[in-house]
Amino acid sequence: MMSLQDIGSNGKEVQPKITSRPKQWTEEIENLYRFQQAGYRDELEYKQIKQVDGVDRWPETGYVKKLQRRDNTFYYYSRKRECEDNDVQKVKVYAY
Repeated sequence: MMSLQDIGSNGKEVQPKITSRPKQWTEEIENLYRFQQAGYRDELEYKQIKQVDGVDRWPETGYVKKLQRRDNTFYYYSRKRECEDNDVQKVKVYAY
């Protein structure tokens, strides 16, 4: 995953070059699912838009705990898996 340092030198947002769909659940897919439920592509876009350095995560699992949506309401997530098997193919994986 990219960091905020990967934003172009002129400060413009980095756009993904390729998207794909996962075939099976992984911890990375779980977190992408949570970002996409809140209206973002991934952690990179969330950090760019919200101008934050980090994301609240559950210490036990590393899953995203809380995200602020674009309308400034919050999504709170369980420490357990939320992306069901039938939702896995709905997640988009972006490559930069």
